[in-house]
Amino acid sequence: MAEFFSALTEEHRAFIARQPVFFVATAADKARINLSPKGMDSFRVLDDVTVAYLDVVGSGNETNAHLLADGRITVMFCAFDNPALIFRIYGRGRPVLPQDDEWTALAQKFTLLPGTRQIFVIDVQETQTSCGWGVPHMKLERERTTLSKYHAANTDSSYFAKEEVRKTSIDGLPLRLPIVAPK
Repeated sequence: MAEFFSALTEEHRAFIARQPVFFVATAADKARINLSPKGMDSFRVLDDVTVAYLDVVGSGNETNAHLLADGRITVMFCAFDNPALIFRIYGRGRPVLPQDDEWTALAQKFTLLPGTRQIFVIDVQETQTSCGWGVPHMKLERERTTLSKYHAANTDSSYFAKEEVRKTSIDGLPLRLPIVAPK
């Protein structure tokens, strides 16, 4: 049975800390729904009503476009061990880029990874727990290192100025891109 909360509790924080993967969903009017898996120790609880995650350049930047257009975001964690549990965070998010005033203070809460593009900050509106009894048991074998190795080998700081960098979402929504390399 689902239970709703207005803020994160200590139990929620402990659950989040144990999860090696989370999922992020966003949408904007007349755009596709975006649902992405995330990992790499990139999620932080900032306080009881604010969370953030570090975003690394990958296959697209839909979350950025959707948050600029609409702001709604759902983050989901699910236990693949015992006890079974699904935990969702419903909120409003925004991208913080390296050129933004709050970048330096926010970035200190993370270990910046090769290819870091932005940090998404989410104001928590509500959280929800549910049973998770339909989620299979799985074990984490190891983290993938391919993306970090790729970015570590391609350290050109002018990446975001390159012609091949997508300037809009897949549905043509505008993006905010870093104009300076993260520090």
